Amino acid sequence: MSGHSKWAQIKRQKGAEDAKKSKLFGKLGSLIATESRKAKGDVSAPGLRAIIEKAKKENMPKDTIERAVKKGAGGDVDSMEALIYEGYGPGGCALVIEAFTSNRNKAAQEIKHILVKGGGSLAAQGAALWAFKKTEKGWEPNSTIPLADEDGAKLSALIEELENNDEVQDVYTNAE
Repeated sequence: MSGHSKWAQIKRQKGAEDAKKSKLFGKLGSLIATESRKAKGDVSAPGLRAIIEKAKKENMPKDTIERAVKKGAGGDVDSMEALIYEGYGPGGCALVIEAFTSNRNKAAQEIKHILVKGGGSLAAQGAALWAFKKTEKGWEPNSTIPLADEDGAKLSALIEELENNDEVQDVYTNAE
């Protein structure tokens, strides 16, 4: 029965959970630092307060949040910017990809590469955004399109790979 150690199983599960938390905390930390830079370190500013609340909901440690606020207030943060990329996925479904990056050219190339590899394509500005409306929760589709099971599986893999990218914050689609 080699390889059936309970500790080995726990170690793998904890390692996977820790990797997800680390990636999420990194994204939230950069958002907090950038928003702190805009608010000049004022934690009562609405934008910064909203991001801090989101970080607290994800159980981000208090000292990590404070460190990100101080980093942004100190001004040693790269000029990060929020970008929206549009594309089409498998089966012709529209995709809206929100990215947060310091290097727009690198982010565009990485997103384009992931889309092409997953059976999609990067679209021009406004080409896919017409299928969505902006709400406080993000982008919601005006109408949805049905996908075949094969295309649905490809779309799931594509979205997962996009979300694993460091620059990508959220991915929205109009597929059912």
